[in-house]
Amino acid sequence: MKLERILPFARTLLEKAISSGDIVVDATLGNGHDTLFLANLVGGNGRVFGFDVQKEAVVKSQQRLAEQKVNDRVTIFHKGHEHLLESIPTAYHGFITGAIFNLGYLPGGDKTIVTKSKTTISAIEQLLKIMASEGIIVLVIYHGHAEGEIERNDLLAYVKNLDQKSAHVLQYQFINQANHPPFIIAIEKR
Repeated sequence: MKLERILPFARTLLEKAISSGDIVVDATLGNGHDTLFLANLVGGNGRVFGFDVQKEAVVKSQQRLAEQKVNDRVTIFHKGHEHLLESIPTAYHGFITGAIFNLGYLPGGDKTIVTKSKTTISAIEQLLKIMASEGIIVLVIYHGHAEGEIERNDLLAYVKNLDQKSAHVLQYQFINQANHPPFIIAIEKR
């Protein structure tokens, strides 16, 4: 297949926005795969700020980062991404070049703990205030569950109304696949 699948495309977008030494955000740690990817992109002089409400996600991410010896460039917060503005030191405001959200629930975890549109939209609004120009937010939306459908609908309504003078919004998805495949919304701050 020549078309990029969803997760590789998410990483391609982040690679375009992030350079060595940059400041970035993993808004949903999950099992730490994106956190590790971001830590490698920013290198030893960069910084990743990661957020998750589940202790299990924090522990798994910390273990993955320690195994790869990149934990010194990552600051993890055991709290929701809606707290990023108060958590990320003000010295980094205006310098964040990339952020990723993998929405839904922790793979292999408790499926009753899911992301919610209210906190996700709050986090996006906060990021848009403190990101660098041309910084990119990538939302990977998993909507094959009841709460995921609600979050999807709310997020689509929200991003469609972002002023085009302040942000470019892209939707990337395969439209002929069964079982509610995930899709991407990417927001580039202008």
